Amino acid sequence: MNFTHIDDIHAPELQIYHQFREYAFKADGSFVADSPKVVNLLIEEKLEVRSILATEEYYDTHTTLLEKLHDATFYVASKEQMQNLVGHKIHHNVMMHGIRPAESTLDDLGKNILMLDEISSTQNIGAIARSAAAIGIDSYLLPSYGPHPYSRRALRVSMGHIAMLKTHIYTDMKETIKTLKDNGYRIYAAEVTEDSTPLASVKVTDKWVLLMGHEGSGLSQEVLNLCDEVVTIEMMEWVKSFNVGIAASIMMHQFKHKS
Repeated sequence: MNFTHIDDIHAPELQIYHQFREYAFKADGSFVADSPKVVNLLIEEKLEVRSILATEEYYDTHTTLLEKLHDATFYVASKEQMQNLVGHKIHHNVMMHGIRPAESTLDDLGKNILMLDEISSTQNIGAIARSAAAIGIDSYLLPSYGPHPYSRRALRVSMGHIAMLKTHIYTDMKETIKTLKDNGYRIYAAEVTEDSTPLASVKVTDKWVLLMGHEGSGLSQEVLNLCDEVVTIEMMEWVKSFNVGIAASIMMHQFKHKS
C-alpha cells in the first residue's frame, strides 16, 4: 500500500470530499461515505473504491481489509485536518470516495421488493434500507425525484447496508407498476383506507412488492388504484399512523414471514 500524506486538506485532488450535496455526485456515480463501520462494509461488499482519506490510526487498524484495494489511492490526514474538512470536532477518522454499483433492471430483481413512492427524508431512506437488509428483503425501488440511497446521510443511517440490496431508481410510477405486474408481482400498498386488509390477515404471494408512501400525505388514490391490495397495520384508534421507517420495518418483517 502506497500512502499520500496530506499537507493541504483543500488540495484539488481532495475536492470530492468537500462536496456534500447530492447533485455533486450524479454524473459518474461517485459518492462519499464516512465512519469505519460504513466504509468497511462497503469495501467488504466489493464496491469500487477510488480513494480513502483517513488518519494513520484507521490505516493501522484495518490494514488487512485495505490490502484488497489494488486501485485505490490512500490519503493520510491528521485528525485536526479531517475535523477542519467536516467543520466540527466529531469525526470517525475515515472517508471514502466510491462508485455506486450499477442499478438492477426491473427484470433482474428478487422476489421481495420494498418500493417507495415519495419519501422526503434522507434519514428514512437509509433507515428503511438497513431494515430491509436485516429482514432479508431482496430489492429496493426508489423514485428519481427523491433522495438517493447512496447520498451521504442515507449511507450513514443505513450503516452501508444499502450495498446488500439490489436497487432500481424509477422515473414513472405507472409504467413501473405495470412492468412489475407483468413480471408476476402482486403490489401491496401500505395505507389506511376503509377497505384495507389488516396486516395480520394479509395473504402474501411468493413474489410481492410492498409500496410505501410519503411521510405526511401517504399514497394518492390514483396510486392506490394501481395496486392489487391495500394493507394497514392494526393500531390503537387514537394513533393515526407510524413513522414510515417503523411502518416499513413492521410490514416487511410480517410479509417476509408470511411468504
